Amino acid sequence: MYSTLLFLHSITRWFVLLSLVYSIFLALRGYFMDARFSKTDNAVRHWTATISHVQLIIGVILYIKSPIIKFFYTNHELAKQNEEVSFFGEIHITLMLISVVLITIGSALAKRRTTDREKFKTMLLWFSIALLIILIAIPWPFSPLASRPYIRNI
Repeated sequence: MYSTLLFLHSITRWFVLLSLVYSIFLALRGYFMDARFSKTDNAVRHWTATISHVQLIIGVILYIKSPIIKFFYTNHELAKQNEEVSFFGEIHITLMLISVVLITIGSALAKRRTTDREKFKTMLLWFSIALLIILIAIPWPFSPLASRPYIRNI
């Protein structure tokens, strides 16, 4: 089951990034072109939030079951000295939770805005901040704190 969740996690993380980038693109285009907030724009807004929620659920399950996290909590002082363990034990989970909260708030606020321009602006602002936080929290292969390959072999 753990390997299945890792596989799902590695797929859905790319869906989160792609849907966020696409949502931001639509919001930029709609805002600056003073476009109508279409059913497609609304669906992309909704699915971006939904995909991030699915990723959150998978991520929390993996977090709870992770041997790195178990080590982090059972040997906290020792684990804090290891940058990778500390990254996954504190930084990654905190920033990813914040980003999902921002996506959720941005999606809900955009849905409730009265004008199309306000909807696009709200989506653009909240989703862009969330994307920036996600990009900071990703354990890139070149990161000095923690590195993972772009696609994990399971």
